[in-house]
Amino acid sequence: MQETKMNTVEAMPDPSRRKFLNTAAFAGLAGAGLSVGLSACNKESAPAAGAPAAAGAPVAAAKAAYNDPHLKPGELDTYYGLWSGGHTGDFRVLGLPSGRELHRVPCFVPDALVGWGHTNESKKIMGTKADGSLRYTVGDTHHTHASYKDGNYDGRYAWINDKINSRIARIRLDYFICDKITELPNVQGFHGIFPDKRDPVDPAINYTTRVFCGAEFHVPLPNDGRDVDSPEKYRTLFSCVDAETMEVRWQALIDGNCDLVATSFDGKLAATNQYNTEGGYHYEGMMSAERDACLFFNIARIEQAVKDGKYTTYGTSRVPVVDATKAANTDPKTALVCSVSVPKNPHGVNASPDGKYFICAGKLSPTATVIELSKVLDWFDGKVDDEDKTIVAEVELGLGPLHTAFDGRGNAYTTLFLDSQIVKWNVDAAIKFHSGDKSAQYVVDRLDVHYQPGHINASQSETMFADGKWLCVGCKFSKDRFLPVGPLHAETEQFVDISGEKMVLVADHPVRPEPHDFIIFKRELLQPKQVYDINEFPLAVKDPKEAGVFRDGNKVTVKITSLAPAFEPREFKLQLGDEVTIILTNLDKIEDLTHGFAIPKYNVNFIVNPQETASVTFIADKPGVFWCYCTHFCHALHLEMRSRMIVEA
Repeated sequence: MQETKMNTVEAMPDPSRRKFLNTAAFAGLAGAGLSVGLSACNKESAPAAGAPAAAGAPVAAAKAAYNDPHLKPGELDTYYGLWSGGHTGDFRVLGLPSGRELHRVPCFVPDALVGWGHTNESKKIMGTKADGSLRYTVGDTHHTHASYKDGNYDGRYAWINDKINSRIARIRLDYFICDKITELPNVQGFHGIFPDKRDPVDPAINYTTRVFCGAEFHVPLPNDGRDVDSPEKYRTLFSCVDAETMEVRWQALIDGNCDLVATSFDGKLAATNQYNTEGGYHYEGMMSAERDACLFFNIARIEQAVKDGKYTTYGTSRVPVVDATKAANTDPKTALVCSVSVPKNPHGVNASPDGKYFICAGKLSPTATVIELSKVLDWFDGKVDDEDKTIVAEVELGLGPLHTAFDGRGNAYTTLFLDSQIVKWNVDAAIKFHSGDKSAQYVVDRLDVHYQPGHINASQSETMFADGKWLCVGCKFSKDRFLPVGPLHAETEQFVDISGEKMVLVADHPVRPEPHDFIIFKRELLQPKQVYDINEFPLAVKDPKEAGVFRDGNKVTVKITSLAPAFEPREFKLQLGDEVTIILTNLDKIEDLTHGFAIPKYNVNFIVNPQETASVTFIADKPGVFWCYCTHFCHALHLEMRSRMIVEA
């Protein structure tokens, strides 16, 4: 690990900016009829939060030392960052602390660089219609999380959601490729996602075996045209997906909706924050209640109910659905769920690295709610008589709290969307303040960010090994931070040093819209392979002698090998109207020696990495000569690397 350079930075107060942001935020909310629920946080109530300074006052030391995120040429980053891509539908890989984007893994949307959505192998993963075309060509990735072992990431898998079409994709982290996609039945707006961290019953299973998925939108069940004009009958499901098979194990029918998802380190609980317990279908109805909920699922009880046959199914889906509504779960000792009330329209639930707490951020309330997990388990055991007695703190932080990260030293970092700030606060001090000790100063620091922050995460924050070194915050508006490039602005990912008492903003990174959640972990937890295992590909052409044209009537298979700087065969002939499948294997074994394969006029373009095999199928419907060429620079004779395809009339 390289030496860390220490610099100093001047911290400049900007009271005019803070005044403008707060005024504009309130004006916008009032204009939309959304000011209700925010009035609790104003100039008079702000000091009660234990903040060291009023909004707009300087909150960092005049000069603060910070770690330099800028690496020398040839230096490697010390962390990986896995990012969602938003409505680009992809999964992004960054190196940190530099912020350099290293890779994009296509998942839900076709990608011309690698041929995703064009090769037969990728189309099979994405899913096709009866005519062979892709079932979907758009996606919206929001949340990505990785597999665990013993409370830390184990480098096996990551998962990412597609909110538009309710799909979950799995990424193999040895090759950084999407290898499976599952569409969840009977849900829309699949948003929150989180893997479990160990088995709830068997202590020997100390790794991820399930992934939990929260659906945001209410729909009729089944959604086949019935009850479309009866919104009171619309429902939402919480889903459990098997981490290995990617099949849906079970679903739970709930009151209200799901937003984000968190899981406990002991594997016993999964939770989702709920911002629409009212079941509203216009925004006024979605914010009519003063409190919503954080819903906890008792995984062992749910899976026992499934084993006992206590479930139903909907429509054509055979996935078992248990009843997790409040009406069906009034007895704590048999209940499948525990519903803890939290202030209205929360946005985010996050697990502290010590395994003790889940924290829900208030969004329309200026508060964060700290829920103690041991008390939730006590409620399930009948030892606590009220779900809300599991709340050990509910404290004011600022306007528009959304998401929370942790440093492993007892501090939480929450984004304040309306204040355009990150607030650093101490969880134990907040609990003391909530318990009546008004001298407890739980707010430690505030940092202005640019602008309107949403997701936030810190290095190793969502493991038991949070190291408190770096934090990244995703800001939804960049405004004046970068060179203008037309109406569509880049968004801002800002990098913050949290190793000291004061947060220090050290870097801005423009990103293509619109990433959402992300995780950051040490590079030694991952061991990616630089060359494929050729034996993983059943269609592999392992020797140039196996290459050639193989005809079965009008169905033709062309087996091709690439070995820089040549394809084999150098040319091949087809008949007009043939159904052609080209199978290409890259026989090069050298790291970073990728070949491309493009056929003009035939809409064919894909790559094969060292020892990889891929295939495409098309109809030879245009006669003539077509030069198949390598699109990915590979050799001094790259331009000469061609094969001649002749389609005879």
